[in-house]
Amino acid sequence: MKNYSIVEMLGDGISAELSESIHTIAAALPFGIDFDPVDISLEARNNRGDLVYDEVMAKMHTHRTAMKYPTTTVTVSPNKIIRDRCGFAVIHRPVMTLPGVQNNFKKEIDIDVVRIATGGTYEDRGRRIGVHSAVSLRVIEHGPCTLAARFAFKLAMVRKTHVVSASKYTIQHAADGLFEEAVESISHQYPGIAYRRELFDAMLAGIIMFPERYGVIVTPNEYGDFLSDMLCGLIGSIGLGDSSSYAFDEDGDVSLAMFDPAGGTAPDIAGQGICNPAAAILAFGSLCRHLGEVEIGESIRRAVRDAIAEGHTTGDIGGSMTTAEFTDAIVERLSAAY
Repeated sequence: MKNYSIVEMLGDGISAELSESIHTIAAALPFGIDFDPVDISLEARNNRGDLVYDEVMAKMHTHRTAMKYPTTTVTVSPNKIIRDRCGFAVIHRPVMTLPGVQNNFKKEIDIDVVRIATGGTYEDRGRRIGVHSAVSLRVIEHGPCTLAARFAFKLAMVRKTHVVSASKYTIQHAADGLFEEAVESISHQYPGIAYRRELFDAMLAGIIMFPERYGVIVTPNEYGDFLSDMLCGLIGSIGLGDSSSYAFDEDGDVSLAMFDPAGGTAPDIAGQGICNPAAAILAFGSLCRHLGEVEIGESIRRAVRDAIAEGHTTGDIGGSMTTAEFTDAIVERLSAAY
């Protein structure tokens, strides 16, 4: 049997329940997954400090692929520290309408958000000046823009769709203008992929009116964060979004990859066995695709969509299933497929 080794970053709140769900899914696959765990919970970070992140990096450089669960942020986000240490340059968040999930938006969405993982307003917390003023520095670098653009066009080739770049380039002439120049430059390397740029605010309205006009959207850091959360809201739950983060080597190939659910730690329901593992399972499906098990990765993601469409849902999206029951519903579909 083929075997893969990955890092498993254990976090806070519902992390343990999500981990149990993923281990159950992994046991049902026709290949082996060896999980190499590292505790990055708030307790571990308080007790060990930076040694936690040193262990993360040692294991990432060994296995190069990770599954991460939600973590609590008190002062500095663990996600940001891991992102900086790993050199993640691109974040990918696919969002698709899931039949069976109640929402207030009646059109179908099938959009991939490709977000620069560095820079923007998240890079500098800023400072107060005097009593009534504050300032922060917003930096956008050409290298991550180019990596995100190339990732977006490659993804559009696979999906057989088009690319839209979005920012406030008419106002932010220097920063967002640099981003748009980088994307346009990469677009010339993919003449078969349709490409256009849109102002970010106008694009938000465009998505709500005509979502079918959008396939892959590439944006600077904070814009992509806002956009992916909005899209998850349109499909009915922010807990249904999954995320992938990528670092690249000098040749532009992926060197490190991390996969995680986009939701939070949900401390109010932690330990009750009722959290929704759908986003974590979707992320695990993306992880399997990254490992080269493309068909099985797609099967995992399809099993989640089919289960929800057939009414097998947890309480957060209108059902009554426990975490374990929903996980078993996915395993049942995978077992039938393999």
